[in-house]
Amino acid sequence: MAGKKKRGSFNPLSLAFLDVMSCGFGAVVLLFLILDHTATEARNEADPNLTAEVNLLEDEIVEGQENLFQIRNTLDRVSLEVVEAQGLADRIQSEIDDFLAQLAALEGDSMATEESVEALRADIQALEEELLRLQSTAEAERGQSNRQFLGDGDRQYLSGMLLGGNRILILLDTSASMLDETLVNVIRTRNMSDTVKKQTAKWRRATRIVEWISAQLPVISQYQVLAFNETVQPVLPGSENMWLEVADQDQLNEVVRQVQELVPEGGNNLQAAFQAVASMNPLPDNIYLITDSLPTRNNREPRGSTISARDRLNLYAEAIESLPRNIPVNTILLPMEGDPASAAAFWQLAHLTSGSFITPARDWP
Repeated sequence: MAGKKKRGSFNPLSLAFLDVMSCGFGAVVLLFLILDHTATEARNEADPNLTAEVNLLEDEIVEGQENLFQIRNTLDRVSLEVVEAQGLADRIQSEIDDFLAQLAALEGDSMATEESVEALRADIQALEEELLRLQSTAEAERGQSNRQFLGDGDRQYLSGMLLGGNRILILLDTSASMLDETLVNVIRTRNMSDTVKKQTAKWRRATRIVEWISAQLPVISQYQVLAFNETVQPVLPGSENMWLEVADQDQLNEVVRQVQELVPEGGNNLQAAFQAVASMNPLPDNIYLITDSLPTRNNREPRGSTISARDRLNLYAEAIESLPRNIPVNTILLPMEGDPASAAAFWQLAHLTSGSFITPARDWP
């Protein structure tokens, strides 16, 4: 009889692979539970001192960037003023050369009178003196007014507006709404005499704004003042399609006087005003718009005697389409009852044209 089969001895290598993996995973889990995680959580918490220091550095960066922008703007303005002075100096030099050529021709002409020669010599001397003055002015700091403006207290400011440029255009709204701030008073005043209309507080304020701007124009620049209601015309008769010289003080004073003689009447056709701007040659490089409300009509005949707020916004949109591109429009908006959308519309115009927009205090200028 065969003997009973003998049981084999235990061999560790005979354990199942799954048993080994289970034991290893259990050890990893046990180690994870034993380890302290508080250090990691502490590192995730923000350090108040470091946060404050970072915020301070960010504020300094923003302030530095703002100062850099201001320095660049100042540099651009100074460079523009020097270029303007040089351009006018070149123009005067060209006139001097022309006079010298005429003088040479007259001196060679036996028929020329001594008076003509002396007159030309006097003109040349005056132009040379003006040239020297402009050259010295270009090197000095700008900002002085070219004519005097008398106001109540210290009113020589216009926040947010840069009164500069080679060719500056002033658009003055002369519609009936410029007579008063309320519709009732506008209707009542427009039936009065022209003398009364010219003495209304709102209109006198508008004319003083024109006078203030004229006193701040750079002496080496050119300008034009257009009055618009239902039509557009230059304030100075006979100056159509012309740019006037700021340096001609007598002419500038006459323009201001003509503004004071205007009488507000009719509707507000902003489209015609911007079309007149587009027809100027050369175009202006800075526009100052003095008005009190959105337009009430366009170039077409009105269909009725009243107009809604939506229609006025549509007329405003039509007018903007007529405005040449890349010309800053700086709007000075006077108060007017019943036109709440005008402030937002003209603020948007300033944003689109890189201009400015203000609603000045009642005692300005």
